Amino acid sequence: EDKHQNKAKILSFERQSNMMVQPQSFHHGREHRDHDQEQTDTEQSERTPLTGGRGLAPIDKLHLLQDAPRRNRPPPRRPPSEDDDSGIQTPIHSNAAAKHYSNGKRIKNGQYSNYQNDPKDSAMNGGGAHQHSFVEEVKKDKSNGILAILVSILALALCLGALSFDAASSWWKRRGSNRWSGDSPFDPIGRYVIEDYDAKTPFSDFLPGLAGIYGQPLYAFFVNRGQAIAAFGIESKDYPIMEFQPANKAYQLTPLTGFRTFLQGSRRSGSFVAEPFSPLSAAFPGNPDFASPHPSLSQGPKRVMYNGENELQIQEVDYQNQVETNVTYFILPEEDFGAFVRRTTITNTHDRETLKLSVLDGLAKMEPAGGKLNMYLKNLGQTLQSFMGVHFPYKDSITMPFYRLTTQPADTANIQIQDRGHYCLSFLEDYPMNPGGDAQLLPVVFDINKVFGQETSLMRPAELYSKSIRDIVNDPQYGQAKTSSCFGAVDSITLEAGESLTISTFYGAADGIMDVPVIARRIMQEGFVMYKLTRTREVIRQITKSVSTRTSHRLFDATTQQMFLDNSLRGGIPLILGEDDDGMWNADEDPRLKVFHVFSRIHGDLERDYNDFMLSPTFFSEGPGNFRDVIQNRREDVVFNPRIASHNIRVFLSFIQADGYQPLSVEAVVFTIKDIQVCMDIAERAVGRADGHRAQREALIGILNGGPFRPGQLFELMSEQNIELIISRQDFIDMVASAAASFPMAVYKNGFWADHWTYYMDMVKSYLSIFPDCEYKLLYETSLPYFFSPAAVQPRSKKYVLTLAIYGNGYHVQQLDATVEDQQKLRYIDPLRSDKTGWYNTDSIWQNDSTGAHFESSIFTKLFLLATLKFSTRDAYGMGIEYEAGKPGWDDANNGLPGMIGSGMSETFELKVLLKYLLQSTIRYQHSIDIPVELYDLMTEINKALDTLKLSSFSQGDSLGRKVPRDLFRYWDHVSTAREKYRERIKVTFSGATRTVLAADLAPILNRWLAEVDAGIDRASILGTASNLKDSSNTTIPTYFAYEVTKYEETGKFNRNGHPLVRPLQMRVSMFPVFLEGPTRMMKSVDTYESARVIYYNVRERSGLRDKNLSMYTISADLLGEPVDMGRTMAFP
Repeated sequence: EDKHQNKAKILSFERQSNMMVQPQSFHHGREHRDHDQEQTDTEQSERTPLTGGRGLAPIDKLHLLQDAPRRNRPPPRRPPSEDDDSGIQTPIHSNAAAKHYSNGKRIKNGQYSNYQNDPKDSAMNGGGAHQHSFVEEVKKDKSNGILAILVSILALALCLGALSFDAASSWWKRRGSNRWSGDSPFDPIGRYVIEDYDAKTPFSDFLPGLAGIYGQPLYAFFVNRGQAIAAFGIESKDYPIMEFQPANKAYQLTPLTGFRTFLQGSRRSGSFVAEPFSPLSAAFPGNPDFASPHPSLSQGPKRVMYNGENELQIQEVDYQNQVETNVTYFILPEEDFGAFVRRTTITNTHDRETLKLSVLDGLAKMEPAGGKLNMYLKNLGQTLQSFMGVHFPYKDSITMPFYRLTTQPADTANIQIQDRGHYCLSFLEDYPMNPGGDAQLLPVVFDINKVFGQETSLMRPAELYSKSIRDIVNDPQYGQAKTSSCFGAVDSITLEAGESLTISTFYGAADGIMDVPVIARRIMQEGFVMYKLTRTREVIRQITKSVSTRTSHRLFDATTQQMFLDNSLRGGIPLILGEDDDGMWNADEDPRLKVFHVFSRIHGDLERDYNDFMLSPTFFSEGPGNFRDVIQNRREDVVFNPRIASHNIRVFLSFIQADGYQPLSVEAVVFTIKDIQVCMDIAERAVGRADGHRAQREALIGILNGGPFRPGQLFELMSEQNIELIISRQDFIDMVASAAASFPMAVYKNGFWADHWTYYMDMVKSYLSIFPDCEYKLLYETSLPYFFSPAAVQPRSKKYVLTLAIYGNGYHVQQLDATVEDQQKLRYIDPLRSDKTGWYNTDSIWQNDSTGAHFESSIFTKLFLLATLKFSTRDAYGMGIEYEAGKPGWDDANNGLPGMIGSGMSETFELKVLLKYLLQSTIRYQHSIDIPVELYDLMTEINKALDTLKLSSFSQGDSLGRKVPRDLFRYWDHVSTAREKYRERIKVTFSGATRTVLAADLAPILNRWLAEVDAGIDRASILGTASNLKDSSNTTIPTYFAYEVTKYEETGKFNRNGHPLVRPLQMRVSMFPVFLEGPTRMMKSVDTYESARVIYYNVRERSGLRDKNLSMYTISADLLGEPVDMGRTMAFP
């Protein structure tokens, strides 16, 4: 009956919502001029996934909520449940939003309805579909009086049953029953539950930072200490609201400098000062502060963490003071301004006594806005405080603090006044004080000394022991030249037994101080917070519904969705933009359709503190990602969204450089519109033809025709220019995308990783699993450019150097400075740099021929170029692919391997997969290819070297030792020299000349190369097994090798550090314990199931790569005794 009542409330809510006008929406410091415009926006947003259908419900028009009494509930000594009306948590389905939207009050005119669980009608998928109530259906058939009577009797019976059930349910709840029994790791809405979280082994995590397509996200990290949130802010760690700390420091500082709650309470039985979630009373074994001093109680406070997909909740039940505190965090979704939301509910759990309560709730240390502050906070924290200040939009009010620096702290002659600031808005959600039913802002205690006094450790609120919170609020505060706090203050309130109060606080950034009152009016509308909490859950579920899984194992279901979400955050979610008449075409078939990925970002967090993550605070939020992370997590995009077709293949194969490498940082595609007339047409349709809109039209034309842009940047620039649309946002961006050309974007950074190319074939195979009939067109009729990087791989003559061994006990040859920025390449692209911005234009990232035109090749040719270069980069024993560009492969903790002249079998197995595919395609289609003449010459030299090796005395059956056989070394030297000459020829431009290779000539070449790769794999297996002294039965193939130069001659030249450069004359191979990556990739390259099974068995049973106690695989076998030169993997314990 409870569920039926909820559905009836929802349907009545939806019917009324759809008949009401949308509310005014905040828009960068002003309100929209046109209500109908916002209505159109939300209606049109149904066409785009993840936008939440009809958008925000009309919260300022819900007359049915205004007369409802304050919310009560029975003593909640339990984790919150699906049926809980407390507002602490909402049900698993967004269809119950109305129940929480109305703060648990019964809608007076609600009616029971026929409810069809149809995705088209659910709130999750846009809602807004009108439902027909049960009573309405009866009235349609007035002739059937008997049915009407039966229905009435049934309705009466249901009502009586519901009353009986409610009475029994209330009694049961008072007994402490709960739908979460503790046996499951998940609560009723799918959140992971951790009891006594702050006494467990420390860990760190983060909220996804998703605010929907038309939202502005913030980042937030948390740990299982204190009140959890360890850092949050705008865009990156450079713009913190709460300072970013690495995990080891966050575990220590979060309980002190993070969120805090202080209570001053009194009952008939006495008064108390308490801090929920204090680290002093954590449930550590033997903690004297955890043991309850009350004789009738056996324990201290109970604490639970509820880790949701897009939210976090912590709960404390204080048995001594009979107070329960629940705190929920989430990122505000689908608004024109970004905010981090904290919702604190405090409940009097005493079954008889009232509680008089005063509360401080908020952030102990709030950072101001003032440019990139992370470095200053870490290194110049004391000096930086001199710039800090707290300001207010209105005199004699302390309800809207605005935290900013006076000027940006850079030591330059160009002084920049700081207008942008951070705001904190706090209000009592359950106690409306305005005539319209909306909340009223709470005063804020921003002077940190008013709370902690001289207790500089911040361990205890020293001032609260001698002053009341009312006295603190009324006393003068000082917020200049010091780090300030941000505590919302409730000076006095009385809670009856079982009654609650909820403090909602919004933290964010605003361009100016007068934007803050506009934001305040928006967020304080009744029901706003709970509706947004519901929407933040739906934003996630609309992403993960692609892999929604229902099995008997709930943990498996949750893991599937969480893994998909994690992959989506790294690779992004593809959207189809552009005007599409019937939605039946894909991006290859209709040039108007453009693919744009949202929500991607570099995976920086408290533990990966070395990564500079960036989360764009704009609509269509996205950020740059590392090549491997992005391509790995877009391999299956086409399976989940076939309409993107070959988009990902075209983007990532465009990033293949002429030297066979790829850039590190992948960015979102950019749009350009070069036709000024097209821009004028868009501007007229978007902002109107009236003379009064002329300035807006001209501004929009300038933005559209002014160079590359992305959707989020476009909306941001329009906001700065005060351009307001007369059509929906979605119609506008579709119109722009249809007219625009899109271009992939990437940036070279810090060397070339050896494994980036190994994910191409996965992407091709995924595409062909959906479009098998398009293979020929993909391979031979699609032409792509070559990425142009300002860096170049050095020849051996410039990177093989003689250095002192790591322990100073001799000299050895290392490979150093393998990749450098090339001055000749930089001079070539310098004319493409803008004088105004200093940025290069989009033409600068594509390699030209000698005439200055972009040089392009078919996809098959680009894959063949890749295969040729990787085949020519095999190590001196012909086994692994050399790490010749200064970076290793997937396991980049082995960062020392390139210096050891290392190589990897993982890349060899991927080369075999690529060669097999090229051979099969050549045989299948018998199509000739045109390749650059420079590549043709390299191919010819490789084959000459193979001919020479074949005529030599070397035989595959010879006994193999660590010393590289002379003939293999000569082959390696010949091919390496040919590769270096090729790279010198194509370093700046291709000549533009091509040579045709017939299929009849290409197939034997590919066959021959495949045989050589297989021979190298056999050698690796023999050498690897022979070197495994710990277990001679282990036949697991090695993953890595290193080469020691045992004989060399100095060239008479030196590198930039003064090390002598050498030419190798003789080499010896070194082995390492087995790693998991090599055999895993080997399984992809074998032809039969039985062969893969043998590899699997050897890894599981014989390799030392499986920890049987943990039932887990390890990255490597025991590395004890291996050289420190391998890299940071040897520094880790």
